[in-house]
Amino acid sequence: MSQRKSLVRCLAPLLLAWGGVGAIPAQAATDCPALLQHTFPRLQDEKPQNLCQYSGKVLLVVNTASYCGFTGQYKGLEALYDRYRGQGLVVLGFPSNDFGRQEPGSAQAIADFCENTFGVRFPMLSKTEVSGRGANAFYKQLAQRTGEAPTWNFHKYLIDRQGQAVLSFASAQDPATPAFAQFIEKLLSKK
Repeated sequence: MSQRKSLVRCLAPLLLAWGGVGAIPAQAATDCPALLQHTFPRLQDEKPQNLCQYSGKVLLVVNTASYCGFTGQYKGLEALYDRYRGQGLVVLGFPSNDFGRQEPGSAQAIADFCENTFGVRFPMLSKTEVSGRGANAFYKQLAQRTGEAPTWNFHKYLIDRQGQAVLSFASAQDPATPAFAQFIEKLLSKK
């Protein structure tokens, strides 16, 4: 029994350093809010992106679709990212085909569309499910915290710097309005 404990103690640092799929190093896990302890592939190249890298930032999380009546909101989302990223705002896009099959394309097609049509530079993650039983764990937590799951494309969640307070906004909330910017500014002002 003591040999087994000794082996575990020897291997644990190696396993933590290696990281494994979806694993978070011990130090990062202690500094990262539970809500952000998720890893998703990046849209452009499928490299794993741990959301803990955004700890201490204000996050605007949006489920997106290329063929939706709200797709023009990409322009407002990119403008917010450009305007406030120096103050700590990160916009995270999660393409989803959950509503009306309005995001049928491949990762490459989605990435090309976002960049070429709207000049999107904010982080985009791979296509995922954001509603219902198949929703990814991050979106399930967002819905649980706010009591509101996305019911259509371009549903927005604002997460404070501590990863605790989460605000929910329906798809019709235009990110380009001054009222929406005020919500972001309020969260950015809190250190």
